[in-house]
Amino acid sequence: MNNKELGRWGEKIAASYLINKDFTILYKNYTSPFGEVDIVAKQNEYTVFIEVKTRRSLAYGLPCEAVNKRKMAKYFKTAMYYIKSKNVDACYRFDVVEVYLKNDGTYHINHIPNAF
Repeated sequence: MNNKELGRWGEKIAASYLINKDFTILYKNYTSPFGEVDIVAKQNEYTVFIEVKTRRSLAYGLPCEAVNKRKMAKYFKTAMYYIKSKNVDACYRFDVVEVYLKNDGTYHINHIPNAF
């Protein structure tokens, strides 16, 4: 599995996890002129913008550490575009879902609400 396939696989795993946690998936791979959000979901009164990071190892650090200030700024701009274009009148937040693929083919999920 190449990196792109791994990322798409991680997004599918994350979406299933979120659905099981009572999130409603609104969009997958929502794009705007400013960038892309992996998953836009609804949980209670919140619209949640979710970055999914999938890794095979921690050799380069934790997956959430890849969400740097530049990435956060793009996410914020894309979220504001979404909110304005969809006339969203709700609270919002930014989450990160880390998906770790283990050597034995199993995986571990770490969900970080309000990550940034």
